[in-house]
Amino acid sequence: MQSINEIEELIKLISKLPGLGPKSAKRIVLKLINNRDELVKPMANTLALVYKNVTRCNSCGSLKSNSNGCINCENINEKYTKICVVEDIADQWSIENSNIFQGYFHILGGTLSSVGQRKEDLLINSLVERVNRDNIEEVILATSATVEGQTTAYYIQDSLKNTKVKITKLAQGLPVGGEIESLDDGTLFSAFKNRANLTSNSD
Repeated sequence: MQSINEIEELIKLISKLPGLGPKSAKRIVLKLINNRDELVKPMANTLALVYKNVTRCNSCGSLKSNSNGCINCENINEKYTKICVVEDIADQWSIENSNIFQGYFHILGGTLSSVGQRKEDLLINSLVERVNRDNIEEVILATSATVEGQTTAYYIQDSLKNTKVKITKLAQGLPVGGEIESLDDGTLFSAFKNRANLTSNSD
């Protein structure tokens, strides 16, 4: 019975992953069991390494390896003047894959209204520090068009009010309630191209 309990526990864990339910989890578990040497063993080793070495960067919010550091922060080959602020890593990957934006990313790790999220967890203070330190000219708020995403965007805008940075937000092309990760390249392109200016740098 112990082996059955282990399988059931694995199914429960896998079914918690985005886009997967119990049926999909069962198919994945069967695939793993039938290919334990090719899949289970190397996957277990890799997961152990990820758990041990991969953490969240305290500056930009991206993932970093204890051995290689943060790719976002240690990118010394390119000097950008723009930062795109997104809610999570998946949003960054979607924007990067579309080749729409050339610049730095700042990953909040959620929104102000997310369950269990605190303002400190969103690294907004570190965003202000990056803007001042790296001579950033524009901050693009690419939060989702949800109530939580817009509330977070307003808070970030207020936090940056004492800087001279230009603040813009994704506008036309971003559907109400839409999440960045789920948008196609055409919609993302339109949202970036038609982004709205929220501040004026004139004295």
